[in-house]
Amino acid sequence: MPELPSVAVLGAGSWGTALALLLGKKEVQVALWARDAELAETLRREGQNPRYLPGFPLPVSVHPTSDIAEAVHAAQVLVFAVPAGALREVASAVGKHLSSPRLVISAAKGLESDGSRPSQVLQTTLGECCAQIVALSGPNLALELAREIPTATVVASTSSEAAKQAQALFMHPSFRVYTNRDVTGVELGGALKNVLAIGAGISDGMGFGDNSKAAFITRGLAEMVRLGVALGAEERTFMGLSGVGDLFATASSHLSRNWRVGHGLAQGKPLVQILQELRQVAEGVPTTFAVCTLAERLGIEMPIAQTIRAVLDGRLNPREAIHELMLRTPKDEWWGGR
Repeated sequence: MPELPSVAVLGAGSWGTALALLLGKKEVQVALWARDAELAETLRREGQNPRYLPGFPLPVSVHPTSDIAEAVHAAQVLVFAVPAGALREVASAVGKHLSSPRLVISAAKGLESDGSRPSQVLQTTLGECCAQIVALSGPNLALELAREIPTATVVASTSSEAAKQAQALFMHPSFRVYTNRDVTGVELGGALKNVLAIGAGISDGMGFGDNSKAAFITRGLAEMVRLGVALGAEERTFMGLSGVGDLFATASSHLSRNWRVGHGLAQGKPLVQILQELRQVAEGVPTTFAVCTLAERLGIEMPIAQTIRAVLDGRLNPREAIHELMLRTPKDEWWGGR
């Protein structure tokens, strides 16, 4: 087996830490970058991430740092595991310390406010220092990945060679990695499922049952497909791990931050309070607004996403939102049936 490259994981939240743990178990040399110098020092001192992923010792090959130049200077692969809203800023900082092209892997699951996908942000920000871009997405809850519970994901790139490199890097007995060529679809699946997870949390928080959850997920998937195809994605991608797979996991799990946002809203908590209690970014909140802006620009009807936006911005309470969705004009059931 060829020697695996050295890696910089940029972002020491629960997701970035889980990816660093996985790579470290394969004895990959990993620089784990934390924006917060105090957190980086805690990681070095305690040998774990007590703030975001407590109880999982960091392998000796994982080296925490808050110095971004130190993190990337020797890394052959850059893994961006920061929230989508921070991606451009972090990539700009990284770019100042690169002098040669690197393989870039985006593990971000969100959109910028104008609808830009993570790979687009990285390509425009890193330019020639970005040799190839791979998008990693799937039903991958950080805590379960850290526990080595059997998990699968997908890596997508327009370069089959780059996708295979990422596949080899992350493959592990507990983490099965598939390749895909549809970068647009994989990234949109990872972003849009967060929006729907908020709605699923609302449904559960209001005490609705499995009938409600099944209907919501199915019709939400139809919206994902409509928008994705309009943006150039392949419909079948949404039937895979980064689509229905990630949607099922995120909309069903109490570990999901986005599900917890919806559940809190259904309990009558203010959004600001919910986000403060999470202590991490819930990507579905800003992504909801970005998705609705995209849909309106393209003339794509997305009633579920638009209703979730109305709850987030306070125009509707959860019960009113459900009432409006249930009383919409009857439609045919097919991907175009809105």
